[in-house]
Amino acid sequence: MTNDDETRTGEAATRTENEAGAVAKTAVAEAGEFKMSLGVQIDDAGPCKKHVRVTIPRSDIAHFYDQAVGELCTSANVPGFRVGHVPKQLIERRFRSELTDQVKQNILVESMEQVADEHDLDPINQPNIDIDDIDMPDEGDFEYEFEVEVRPDFELPDYNRLKIKRQVREIANDDVENYLARFLSQYGQLVPHDEPAEPGDHVILSAEFQHDGGALSKISELSVQLKPILRFQDTELPGFDEFMTGATSGEVREAELTISLEAEEIEMRGEKVHGCFTVLDVKRQRLPELNGEFFERVGVESEADLRDNVRSILERQQLFDQRQATRQQVLEKITESATWDLPEQLVVRQVENARRREILEMQQAGFTTQEIQARENEIRQRSISTTRQALKEHFLLDKIATKENIEVSPHDVRTEIEMMAMQSGESPRRVRARLDKSGMIDNLQAQIRERKAVDFILERADFEDVDTPPPEEDRIEAVAQSVCGITTGTSSAEADESAETAADQGDDE
Repeated sequence: MTNDDETRTGEAATRTENEAGAVAKTAVAEAGEFKMSLGVQIDDAGPCKKHVRVTIPRSDIAHFYDQAVGELCTSANVPGFRVGHVPKQLIERRFRSELTDQVKQNILVESMEQVADEHDLDPINQPNIDIDDIDMPDEGDFEYEFEVEVRPDFELPDYNRLKIKRQVREIANDDVENYLARFLSQYGQLVPHDEPAEPGDHVILSAEFQHDGGALSKISELSVQLKPILRFQDTELPGFDEFMTGATSGEVREAELTISLEAEEIEMRGEKVHGCFTVLDVKRQRLPELNGEFFERVGVESEADLRDNVRSILERQQLFDQRQATRQQVLEKITESATWDLPEQLVVRQVENARRREILEMQQAGFTTQEIQARENEIRQRSISTTRQALKEHFLLDKIATKENIEVSPHDVRTEIEMMAMQSGESPRRVRARLDKSGMIDNLQAQIRERKAVDFILERADFEDVDTPPPEEDRIEAVAQSVCGITTGTSSAEADESAETAADQGDDE
């Protein structure tokens, strides 16, 4: 063969390869425009759940098969053949299994997208379908079926010109002093106290719990302050301060507790539990001195500056309480017609999500760690009913936000994070790291969108201002422990500590 012959042969091969590439690109373009002739049957399978059966005709299967073969013809590396020159019959024989898997996956993906587009399923999450369990027939049509949870279908109630009572109250100096004492207690030190325990003191306890005469759980050491209510994650002990008054080291006090009707351990709901509390030590809190070192620690310049910050926190909390009260009235009015049911499994899955969102709101409002823990335990004790209502509210507000084109911008999220950082004395990057690590960024975005929907309604509401009763004293001592022995998830304080450690490591790097 002459050099000219070799050149012409090379040019011909190049043209062939280019033509093959053009054919492949054309096939891909055509595939994007291809619409399947699906047979779709959708039936109700329970509250907010649909059973979907999809039939793909053989002609559509042939289209995806030819497309997959064409792609392999241009890319397969087979010994004895140049890439792009492998005979189609050999491709079909050699890559039969791979072709079947690829065709099945492409058909499932495209058919499910087409079903969602054409039948407005509006799924809440991904359908419970296992591709490996679905077989593609060699002949005839291809059928598969799945169940999917969907958003409830309902008519929105009229949310214009709602009549709302708005609570108002001027923050008094006593409010500032009471909150300042709670704030300072977070920085206090526990010192030995030889006298019998009194309300407000701290006791170090060990606790053992029994049910029907058998051991249930044990807490080796627990530091708690004597307040009117001791709240666990699944029960609470009222009159706790009086119950422990006069106790000294080594003394044992016994009490009966009732497990919450919505405790994590189903078989223990509503059951009586015998608690045996042993006092290991009695301590009294010594508050920090209000000096330059402390002011620098909390990021203020003086005691006056600290009190101004406390007043600002109380104002934010008042806005939080006012928002919660008006929001509750809005939600009560718009959920009056929300009589539709929700799948129990969906409610159970969303319990933790609902808890985290409310805790996030309290963190944004500047509540103390102890106040947040108390609320967290309360939510856990009635998590199912609370979450069911929260889900209905979410679907309603989400539909209102969609109807009114309410969206959340990156600026909205950034502003919210900056406010949280200012309230906690942290950098915005550190707060963002904590939210990312705990998976709460999505919660924050959903929370902002729902809040915007509530604000949209409130902007069109008719208000009547009413006096707000004074805030209740700090009555609850909450602990991140379960009497049943199941600690249901990481407490918000523990999650914050873990995320802050990671953020500090990031700073070091």
